[in-house]
Amino acid sequence: MKKIKLMIIIPIIVLILVIIGTVVGYYILRQLYPKGYSEYVEKYSKKYNVDSKLIYAIIKEESNFNKDANSHKDAIGLMQLVQNTADEVGSKIGIEDINLNNPETNIEIGTKYISDLIIKYNGSVKLAVVAYNAGIGNVDRWIKQKIINEDGSNMEKVPFKETNMYLRKVLRTYNLYKKLY
Repeated sequence: MKKIKLMIIIPIIVLILVIIGTVVGYYILRQLYPKGYSEYVEKYSKKYNVDSKLIYAIIKEESNFNKDANSHKDAIGLMQLVQNTADEVGSKIGIEDINLNNPETNIEIGTKYISDLIIKYNGSVKLAVVAYNAGIGNVDRWIKQKIINEDGSNMEKVPFKETNMYLRKVLRTYNLYKKLY
């Protein structure tokens, strides 16, 4: 009789522990991968027709949601934009006197920029993310030289190691955001 009770109780306990572990793990992951600045991300993702989860992933990987982040390559703010790119994109959408440490401005310009890149590369998020990191000139040259494909199908061949790793991180984080939210 005791053996039968144990055979019933042990699987129930294991199931309860698995459920608790899953819920706790899910909660922890959502804390590690937040939807910071959601009012701006959601607003400009809709405006520029970009998946908000991609924007969260870029922000997470670029600045870890630190609005005051600055890189050694003079990239500024949440989406780590360089001033020249920000000025060019900002002029297209009517933003003057650009302060890249302002979260709303940074997110709007960064979202518009990634939207433009997705359009330029015929809907390829992979190529857009690579261009976001390595620059349009590099991506266009790699496509022209047939180092990478126009459809983004062989991104493991991106010549810059940093960009190759960046793409992998952003795509992994993007997929995680899709699962969590």
